[in-house]
Amino acid sequence: MFDDAVLQELVSAAPVFLLIAVRAFAMIQIAPLLSSEAIPQLAKVSLAGFAAYSSFTTALISDWNIAPFGLNFLFLVIGEAIIGIIIGFFLVIIFAAFATAGQFFSLQMGFGASEAFDPLSQVENPLLGQYLNLVAMLVFVTIGGFTQLFLGGFWRSLQSISVISLVSGKDHIVSMVLLGLSRLFFDAIIIAMPILGTLFLVSLTTGLISKAAPQINILSEGFPISISVAFFVLYTSLPFMTEVFSRIIGSGFETLQNLYIQIGDRISEGGVL
Repeated sequence: MFDDAVLQELVSAAPVFLLIAVRAFAMIQIAPLLSSEAIPQLAKVSLAGFAAYSSFTTALISDWNIAPFGLNFLFLVIGEAIIGIIIGFFLVIIFAAFATAGQFFSLQMGFGASEAFDPLSQVENPLLGQYLNLVAMLVFVTIGGFTQLFLGGFWRSLQSISVISLVSGKDHIVSMVLLGLSRLFFDAIIIAMPILGTLFLVSLTTGLISKAAPQINILSEGFPISISVAFFVLYTSLPFMTEVFSRIIGSGFETLQNLYIQIGDRISEGGVL
């Protein structure tokens, strides 16, 4: 049941509620898992409305003074959507590391031509990349990723970032995106390195065997060996991978919160409201 006082305040401050809901909906449309086409749009809109209502009742934005239904309000709506897209896009960069790691060793193990539609990223992905994405999804749910997304990502952004501070703190945002892109490849290499190194040794060994015994059809024998060894290494290193996945996701949320702190410090120093 809604509190009548809160409901009346919500109706009286409908423009503010709309801005918060636009930020939440833009984040949901971009963020991994929540952006899947398997989730109905009505559910996404409802979740955005619930997130906006939960944040509105905290009275953190009670000092917002917004004139509705004007050109300035339209710019504010666009700015709030951009903020939500930035939050969701940063999480997309984090999850892209897992699919990239699968792409690194799929070709070498003989699965380079086997691609399937990934419902999470909405693109064609190698089977191993899709598998690592599914493992990352389970790890994300296990460590409470949705709680961190809405509390540490969305709710905290309402305290730190506004449309004006988005413009004044664009340097920090660009640095964060560049850092995320650079860490994407670094994390992907760390995840794929055990299998990549093992497959390199397998390729080197099969090459030496083909030189020592040319009568052996190394093309027909090498692929089953590479696939079997890769699956064995993937099975034995899965506990290590889940730990790395958890650390990568956690560090991603820490980077996002550090961005909020930097923009908040810039606002307090420069007096930007």
